[in-house]
Amino acid sequence: MDRDQHHTAEGDQWEPVTDITTCPAPAQLDEEQNETEAEISFQVNNDNPETAALSGTSNSPSPSSSMTTKQLQDYWRNEKRRCRQVKLLFEIPSTRIVEQYLSKYVLYKIIIIQTGSFDGNKTVIERRYSDFEKLHKNLLKDFDEEMEDLTFPKKCLTGNFTEEMINERKLAFRDYLGFLYSIKCVRRSKKFIDFLIRPEMEEAYGCLRGGQYTRALEILVQVVALQEKLTKHSPVLIVPTLCALVVCHKDLENPTSAYEYGEKALLRLEMHGGHRYYVPLLETMITLAYELGKDFLSLQEKLEASKAKRDQMKVFTLKELAVREYIQ
Repeated sequence: MDRDQHHTAEGDQWEPVTDITTCPAPAQLDEEQNETEAEISFQVNNDNPETAALSGTSNSPSPSSSMTTKQLQDYWRNEKRRCRQVKLLFEIPSTRIVEQYLSKYVLYKIIIIQTGSFDGNKTVIERRYSDFEKLHKNLLKDFDEEMEDLTFPKKCLTGNFTEEMINERKLAFRDYLGFLYSIKCVRRSKKFIDFLIRPEMEEAYGCLRGGQYTRALEILVQVVALQEKLTKHSPVLIVPTLCALVVCHKDLENPTSAYEYGEKALLRLEMHGGHRYYVPLLETMITLAYELGKDFLSLQEKLEASKAKRDQMKVFTLKELAVREYIQ
């Protein structure tokens, strides 16, 4: 989990202020209490869907005759969920002290749980003080006004590894994450989402590039569950991760699982035909459908229609796209 092996004790051996001070405005609280899944919808921008997805504007698709039975079932299932209020809770139940050459720091175990319905996929990650500090500085560049009432735990020279101080930081960081998540523009920001998933993503894609597909799958399956919860406002954002799962399963000769993840990715690309993953994914799905004895003609028609709209340019394979993600 450590990304700062050359980080010295200077960065972590300080002592924080005991509590997080937050004073959210009443209007903001009313807005968050009334916020429901009705806000969650697909965003349409064929020119640059991944960038537009972070902008906060959204348009909801309607069911169409081109959808398969499974796609229609998924659509109406999502419609039923739109009225549920879903939020994430952050808990920090434990810590562990890591000692390395010229470095000693505390890793905080963060458990992320979805409320509003049973969550069988709780996510567990670990972060250190310097990770929280980096997040705070990065967010202040974009959300200084929204975070003006938030006090970050400060560094002190001594006492960082006492039980009392560690417990105080656990509570402080728990409240800190909860406060950030309560601000819509912050929780939908790339910087906040990256804090929660990027270290694991970098490890997973590193394994994928190294041909360690089984290990990559183990990590990606865990991360995609959290990523889906964080990007409900724009499901297209998890398409690269779903496609990475397709690649891993395909190379491990699990065509059925690869096809299932491919279907999930295509469903999210229904309104994003210009997405960089759309054509490579269709090409891979055609191969998998043929191998599994499934209908591939409809996929072939979509592929030909999409290529007809594009300029003649090099199209990367799905695997070539996947290995380019999260390069440090």
